[in-house]
Amino acid sequence: MTDHETSFTLPNYLVSTDWLARNLRETSLRIYDVTLYVEYKGDTGDSFGGYNLDSETARKEWAESHIPGSNFIDLKSELFDSNNSIPFMMPPPESFAEAIASRGVSENTSVILFSKGCQMWATRVWWMLRSIGFDNVAVLDGGWEKWERENHPTDNVVSKYPKGKLSVNPKPEMWINKDQILEAMASDGPPMLNALPHEVYTGELNRYGRPGHLPGSHSVPYESVINPNTGEFLKPNVLRPLFAKSRALDADKVIAYCGGGISATMACMAMSLCGQDNVSLYDGSMNEWVLDETLPLKLGEEP
Repeated sequence: MTDHETSFTLPNYLVSTDWLARNLRETSLRIYDVTLYVEYKGDTGDSFGGYNLDSETARKEWAESHIPGSNFIDLKSELFDSNNSIPFMMPPPESFAEAIASRGVSENTSVILFSKGCQMWATRVWWMLRSIGFDNVAVLDGGWEKWERENHPTDNVVSKYPKGKLSVNPKPEMWINKDQILEAMASDGPPMLNALPHEVYTGELNRYGRPGHLPGSHSVPYESVINPNTGEFLKPNVLRPLFAKSRALDADKVIAYCGGGISATMACMAMSLCGQDNVSLYDGSMNEWVLDETLPLKLGEEP
């Protein structure tokens, strides 16, 4: 990007495949495939063996066919906190800004994120960028599958964006830690949403070593906010009833969590589409919570 090039403001936090196809030649666009494949080891309902994280398969798939001009980012090695023993954690804002700038993001760029299989990796990076004050970022609604299904252009040209420069304006209120969760639970604090599959929420499937959900949290599975036929986010009028029981959309603040702070960002996106942006993401989520056996977990359907 040259100095005279400036970004244009994205229409909102979701962009359609048609919109991206029309704007592919826009020089300020930075388009990233952020796919990461996850296998849950020992996912039998009564055992826990951690994760297998596969970014190499995703990188090879991107190299074979991708949205023209897009780059691939390896979340595992590039954007997660390598100094933290808990998987998937957000690095310090300055470190994250430096890492994402090295891949081409600058103040005057417009970032489009997509992922294969599930949009949670794209929404996670969307959340991370917004949390350092970079708001001109959107997720490709429907992801790679919709792009390919509609026969939009693809190629196999491997290119790199020039290195960018990004300032940091952190929004710490977008994150919440374990101690703050405990304070909120003790004071009958804001609504809590669990975005894991319902069988994990109830404890029927023990994916994290200790089954159940944080007491008081409501189940809004991440897959429930997506149209299963198109892979797109549901419209606000369809999304709102999903949050009715928790009253999350009317609350002054909401807490969202999942297994590792990834799939919950899909609930965060869904709430944003409904006008609720006062959300804090528990980054450690179940990965951290289960490590302390003194911390409560509740089994069953009820919060």
